[in-house]
Amino acid sequence: MQITSSALIKGAGAAAVAAGAIFALVQVGHPPSDSFTTETAAWVARSSAKAVMTVLALAGITGMYLRQHREAGQLGLVGYLVFAMGYLMMFATEVVAAAVLPNLTATQPGFVDDVVAAAVGGTPNGDIAGMQVVLNLAGAGYILGGLVFGIALFRTGILARWAAALLAVSTVATAALAVLPESFNRPLAVPEAIALIGLGVSLWRSTRGSDVAASTATATATATDSGTQTDMPTATPMDSNTATATPTATATAMDPDAGVTASGPSASTPAGSLAPEPAGR
Repeated sequence: MQITSSALIKGAGAAAVAAGAIFALVQVGHPPSDSFTTETAAWVARSSAKAVMTVLALAGITGMYLRQHREAGQLGLVGYLVFAMGYLMMFATEVVAAAVLPNLTATQPGFVDDVVAAAVGGTPNGDIAGMQVVLNLAGAGYILGGLVFGIALFRTGILARWAAALLAVSTVATAALAVLPESFNRPLAVPEAIALIGLGVSLWRSTRGSDVAASTATATATATDSGTQTDMPTATPMDSNTATATPTATATAMDPDAGVTASGPSASTPAGSLAPEPAGR
């Protein structure tokens, strides 16, 4: 099976659609931020799904950037790198939430609550050490990277501009969660999910033109090759029953008595007159 660039781009588009769908679904019935110690199983399930979502989103935005890296220029590169960094930090955060925090609910419930509070934009009561740095990088990368990357996608116009604009606006809007009530947390995630789905579908469809061009080029090359492979003309063997006698050289002998010149038999067909059949007849 040959893996083509078009297939990879389509795979990235499908990954972006899946990431958006997961991101939207995990918001449904999401437990409140202060319930991690009491609803640990629900948090672990959603954090695991979000970890998968971040991996799919990384694949999706990578395909979006590679699809138009020449047109996006340096702005697109910067936006992609910062946005990818944000998703990587989000992945680390969700892995901690799914694999580490559940083991601390019994021994350090205060630390668990502080990490969760900081993750949703709140202020922790205690020191959460390096987790605060990870959360800050995740937030900055997500907000600034989403804004710059969305602007770059909008400028190129290769993918759906409405989805690119929605990506830029929705990621920046999450900064307002620092001052908004927690009830806004889940609804504000939905526009970004829709943006990922829209960009993923647009990325998938953008390969149609290249697929047609590649098929046309392949067909043209095949036709050209078959047209240039002309059979070499071959001579048809002579039939011993129908072939004309081969001309022989005329032997001239002088009769010394009569002075008469005697000529031998000559060919009835000139030498070289047997032409080959046209190729393909």
